Amino acid sequence: MTAVAPCPYLPGMTERKVFANLPFSDGAHVNDELTHAGFRRSQNIAYRPACEGCDACVSVRLPVAAFTPSRGQRKVLARNADLSRDLVEAEATQEQFALLKRYLSTRHPGGGMTDMIWQDYIAMVEDTAVRTHLIEYRLPSTDEGPGDLVAVTLADLLSDGLSMVYSFFDPALEKRSLGVFAILDHVRQAQTVRLPYVYLGYWVQGSPKMDYKAQFRPLEVLQPLGWTRFD
Repeated sequence: MTAVAPCPYLPGMTERKVFANLPFSDGAHVNDELTHAGFRRSQNIAYRPACEGCDACVSVRLPVAAFTPSRGQRKVLARNADLSRDLVEAEATQEQFALLKRYLSTRHPGGGMTDMIWQDYIAMVEDTAVRTHLIEYRLPSTDEGPGDLVAVTLADLLSDGLSMVYSFFDPALEKRSLGVFAILDHVRQAQTVRLPYVYLGYWVQGSPKMDYKAQFRPLEVLQPLGWTRFD
């Protein structure tokens, strides 16, 4: 258990987390089981909230077979149709790290990840015993070479879906809605390989940082008796 700390999502609240180690010998299977039980992965650790008197953080996943993009989401797909998408090994690059630093300094100033250094990013991407990869999104290529890197998603391959561990993007391209686009693209990936779910992590009702997840319907939430469709 972690010590009590200020909640990053709800003002005036505190948080605690419970952690579990992911073993190198069977990390992928254990990660599957813990994700189904509401945990999230960070390197070789799985964690979930364990706050006294608060259960606002709810694990959510998107059943891809039942998902139909809204009008606004179709516009996001159209705005980003020019982007290339490359699945790459979970290996950190300086190009990715520079994009992450711009994203953090603009979108999450003063947050817990703002002070990340290069070695921290290497550990975030490469220190893992599970089936994981990166998706890089780039602007169209030019005569000079590949287009600029504009978004990156770190995702785990589970037995029943894709778990979006962390995404970051160019904050200067706000009109592209790249965070929403990354989710929509992972839905398409899951549909292509016939995986039933995309796991989106935690949703906190009332937190502006998490409101975007409620735009995706139908959404399933993890409750004490299991995963339930959310209206």
